[in-house]
Amino acid sequence: MLTVRELLAKKGSQVWSVSPDATVYEALQLMAEQNVGAVLVMSGRSLAGILSERDYARQVVLKGKGSRDTPVREIMTTRLVCVAPERTIEHCMALMTENRIRHLPVMAGEALVGLLSIGDVVKAVISEKQFLIEQLEGYIATSG
Repeated sequence: MLTVRELLAKKGSQVWSVSPDATVYEALQLMAEQNVGAVLVMSGRSLAGILSERDYARQVVLKGKGSRDTPVREIMTTRLVCVAPERTIEHCMALMTENRIRHLPVMAGEALVGLLSIGDVVKAVISEKQFLIEQLEGYIATSG
């Protein structure tokens, strides 16, 4: 089974982040530039929260706030679900489904080492299953 560490080694551990004092507009600009659906919120080296497109829609748009004058700290999600690098991709999928989240910070102790999206996890699971299918087809072809 593929681990989070192995997936990060393949996809890279680049993480996009903003400070809690950044404006929501600045965070949205970064998300658009990097084509991502969320950014982590870092207070120094500490993970303070995550800001997603969902947070923006629910906490700014629906409440009539302005993205240029609202600080990230006011709308970010602070109840974070994180995963350790040793965990399996299947575990990540279960966590994301159970908690209804699309992004999963990867923490090695207190250190942030990466971020997985639901797309990363689904792609990895499909790739693993495809490999298994190919192996089974090869086995059947040679033993039949």
